[in-house]
Amino acid sequence: MRVLLLGSGGREHALAWKIAQSSMLEELFIAPGNAGTRQYGTNVDLSVTDFDGIRTFVIENQIETVVVGPEDPLVLGIADYFESDNDLQKVGVIGPNKYAAQLEGSKDFAKKFMKRHKIPTAKYATFTKDTLKEGYDFLATMKPPYVLKADGLAAGKGVLILDSLSEAKSELKSMLSDAKFGDASSRVVIEEFLSGIELSCFVITDGDAYKILPEAKDYKRIGEGDAGLNTGGMGAISPVPFANPTFMDKVKNQVIIPTVKGLKSEGITYKGFIFFGLINVKNEPYVIEYNCRMGDPETEVVIPRLKSDILDLFEGVASNTLSERDVQFDERSAATVMMVSGGYPEAYEKGKQIYGLNSVTDSIIFHAGTKADGPAVTTNGGRVLTATSYGKDLPSALKRSYESLSKVEFENSYFRTDIGHDVL
Repeated sequence: MRVLLLGSGGREHALAWKIAQSSMLEELFIAPGNAGTRQYGTNVDLSVTDFDGIRTFVIENQIETVVVGPEDPLVLGIADYFESDNDLQKVGVIGPNKYAAQLEGSKDFAKKFMKRHKIPTAKYATFTKDTLKEGYDFLATMKPPYVLKADGLAAGKGVLILDSLSEAKSELKSMLSDAKFGDASSRVVIEEFLSGIELSCFVITDGDAYKILPEAKDYKRIGEGDAGLNTGGMGAISPVPFANPTFMDKVKNQVIIPTVKGLKSEGITYKGFIFFGLINVKNEPYVIEYNCRMGDPETEVVIPRLKSDILDLFEGVASNTLSERDVQFDERSAATVMMVSGGYPEAYEKGKQIYGLNSVTDSIIFHAGTKADGPAVTTNGGRVLTATSYGKDLPSALKRSYESLSKVEFENSYFRTDIGHDVL
């Protein structure tokens, strides 16, 4: 199989690592990729949203499957672009079409979908700048903290959790009237705050059948003890200790099955990954959000625990035969710890040379924001790389990841030393 993988982060490096192990693979291309993905295929200088450029490349290189890593091309309709082109229709696209991708692309769409299909989620209401006053009134009926979510994609920055009513009203005005997050906040969802502990669950589906992948828990805050600014994720663990069989049974029956059946019953064709951002409230699962792709850094612990051939699963998605495919997991624990640039998630410098990558032997280093500079590897993002390790349990997996990161260095590097500690 000739495969094109779109994306350049740690998620895509982990997917490239797994795809390269498949006996079905003939050739792998990654667009645009990073310094780490070169080891598993050929990096291609193409933007993930340059659909015309992708079209030309796919045709010239006889690509059979396109795996879409990030959300932007999905929300912009890459699956529809392929479906509507006679030369591309036979190419399998792993990712939902534009309408289905609204599960991630529009918080309001997702909340209405959950309400229709009785999927447990927080109480909410949606407002625009024309209904700003009603938004103020709705906030006044809520208890703090107040949760405000930009309806559209805001690069992971569109969710605000505020303690005071006056601050919540001020931020609501800023989002709606002053376009704080641009078009993404032309509508804002205000929702009830749920108190509990979060986790991420994942399925792959062909629209009829689905396969549940290992669950994970990621750590979003920059600082120890989950303090400070939100980031794209500072580490992740799998399995999640509190996600016992009883809880996961509730997730399957109350969340996963109603979602997959709900999409089908509404005539929404969904092919690819569904990411369920969940919160465990007194042993009951509630959906915080959907994503229409795998998470990052969760992919870096979920995919290493998948023993099955990933291209076999992708072929099942493309040909609607996923029910016939086998999914097996590695019983070992996996833990990943992210190394970031100093200053991230605010201003940071790029172009710092990374040392010690070849000295790591007990972990898999997945590159997130790196660039090849001749034989050297330099930083090219805020989240630079992550060390993923297996262990007989989470403490041993985490110990390995930290030992590996101690061998890697670049100027002003930083990582959290408490990943996983809250659940151990």
